[in-house]
Amino acid sequence: MDDHIEASLEFIGTATTILRLGPFTVLTDPNFLHRGQRAYLGKGMWSRRRTEPHLQPDALPDLDLVLLSHLHGDHFDRVARGSLDPGTPVLTTVRAARTLRRWGFRETRGLQTWQSDEVSSGDWTLRVTSAPGTHAPGPVRHLLPTVMGSVLELHRSGTVVRRVYVTGDTLFRPWLRDVVERTGPLDTAVTHLGGTRILGLTVTMDAAQGADLVELLRPRETVPVHFDDYPVFRSPLQDFVDTWSARDLPGTLRTVTIGDRIDLG
Repeated sequence: MDDHIEASLEFIGTATTILRLGPFTVLTDPNFLHRGQRAYLGKGMWSRRRTEPHLQPDALPDLDLVLLSHLHGDHFDRVARGSLDPGTPVLTTVRAARTLRRWGFRETRGLQTWQSDEVSSGDWTLRVTSAPGTHAPGPVRHLLPTVMGSVLELHRSGTVVRRVYVTGDTLFRPWLRDVVERTGPLDTAVTHLGGTRILGLTVTMDAAQGADLVELLRPRETVPVHFDDYPVFRSPLQDFVDTWSARDLPGTLRTVTIGDRIDLG
């Protein structure tokens, strides 16, 4: 794949990033709550933010797309609901799309697993494919929102020049191998970690599960996000860094702190 192409990630905090891929700008999982404010997690549960986001919606660049893995308060909060342009296309789960359309986000599109959508500009196309995910083990998954991962493929004149996988808030499962078997090798995996604990259960990947996923999918580089921002996150970034070293995982580990902007690939 072409290594000489605009591709970067700007880390806003939690799972919120700005992905710049060729001519396209994508905002992921918008969480703009300030430090100390509560994120509502559903079923009467909430968590108070520990960190301050890098920027607020009025400082965002022009967006081609918002990518929402699921509808939780630490992924789409009341600030995003009140501040984002309701005409910006949003790609998310079918369940979340119904709610966002009720809220006035008229260009929201709900994707079934392995369904794709595209935006184009000249000879460039960005194809987003919904990947599977599970937010909780066993029957408890029905208490949490449905979740999707996303594979973003940047095409130029019909040729894939960059492939980025954003995991969403999924647990590790061996069937995630389908991500590379269906779409192809990954340049970058943006992994949602944190080892989130709710109702005594782990509902996002901790360090060990994140390492299992890297071994399974073997991306060229891994960029962990979704760590350290809320008390329900029980597996800090350093756990993953230490596990990476101990297990000698494939590819390159690219860690980011809030406000960092890194080139991908």
